[in-house]
Amino acid sequence: MSAIDHIQNSARQNGIGARLMTAIERMQESRARAAVYRQTLRELNALTNRDLEDLGIHRSMIKAIANEAAYGKQS
Repeated sequence: MSAIDHIQNSARQNGIGARLMTAIERMQESRARAAVYRQTLRELNALTNRDLEDLGIHRSMIKAIANEAAYGKQS
């Protein structure tokens, strides 16, 4: 039985299993980043114009701020 496990583990590390795991990890990361983006949008949009002004944020900046929060600085 351990020989079969060894072969299956090798296939996962070197073949389609590894590519599948990489794809799953990328998808999870993408979903997590999208969740951060949506949450940031939701929280900033919930603020009043006065609150945003106190933070030095104009309402037109909200999408860019959410994008930076989720995906980092874009060049």
